[in-house]
Amino acid sequence: MHYIKYLRHFPHHHRLLFFTKKKRKNTVKMATLKVPAHVPAPSEDAEQLRKAFEGWGTNEQLIIDILAHRNAAQRNLIRKTYREAYGEDLLKSLDEELSSDFERAVVLFTLDPAERDAFLAHEATKRFTSSHWVLMEIACTRSSHELFNVRKAYHDLYKKSLEEDVAHHTKGDYCKLLVPLVSAFRYQGEEVNMTLARSEAKILREKISDKQYSDEEVIRIVTTRSKAQLNATLNHYNTAFGNAINKDLKADPEDEFLKLLRAAIKCLTVPEKYFEKVLRQAINKLGTDEWALARVVATRAEVDMVRIKEEYQRRNSVTLEKAIAGDTSGDYEKMLLALIGAGDV
Repeated sequence: MHYIKYLRHFPHHHRLLFFTKKKRKNTVKMATLKVPAHVPAPSEDAEQLRKAFEGWGTNEQLIIDILAHRNAAQRNLIRKTYREAYGEDLLKSLDEELSSDFERAVVLFTLDPAERDAFLAHEATKRFTSSHWVLMEIACTRSSHELFNVRKAYHDLYKKSLEEDVAHHTKGDYCKLLVPLVSAFRYQGEEVNMTLARSEAKILREKISDKQYSDEEVIRIVTTRSKAQLNATLNHYNTAFGNAINKDLKADPEDEFLKLLRAAIKCLTVPEKYFEKVLRQAINKLGTDEWALARVVATRAEVDMVRIKEEYQRRNSVTLEKAIAGDTSGDYEKMLLALIGAGDV
């Protein structure tokens, strides 16, 4: 299947030296991933997974019990140990044994986060799976160091730069917005310049009033400012002009570029509201959008799924667990529910 084809050039990922960044203290509390108090050794997990693949049929529950309850560092060690013990990438074994939506959810979650984002971004530049939204989502909801690691993983996997592929596969205003977004390395701290916030709020107001939505000043502010600075600018915009910026950006509701720009601003300032909407639309569609559902659950389970679940329940008056259970089935349902923290470890 396509995962293996896309990832076949990836060097043994444990050799990669990615930048690391101290996580904010509250990030772990916002994760829904449940890791048991006593985690078996990676060699034991690797052996159990091998057993799950052997014999008649596959032991899907055992795969869920292990992979849906290990953090990124633990999953990386399992893959490294598995390769050393059996001479094969765990992803390849999963690819051969599993199928359909369940396979996609398991493989996406098993991947190292930077590797996963690189895979999703590459997929988003392909003709039949292209998505400006996925590229924007990755660029705007990852920290600067995480996005740097995505670009490095992309380069290692596909022998091209992410910027190069995005520039090649997008056009016009989309290209003007997406290339600087995926190239960004924003300041991550909380320092804010209020004079700058006031002046840039004024610039945004003037450009939006003139319907110059893709003006280079608008693009510059959205694609370079820190998230704290952007929040200060948008708060001032709201106070000074009596409207939230996203409300003013709804002047042309059918404009697809405007929808993307609004979503980028939401991702940069209130990501849980953006992800809630993606999940709501994925689940409420006639025929679930399984790719969107699996992507959000796999990428946010270790980050801020607690907030997303709270926002989902507030907005829809039903828990995300109940919505997913009502819309999916079998091992796929079990995998998703395990990742969003339903049930015991």
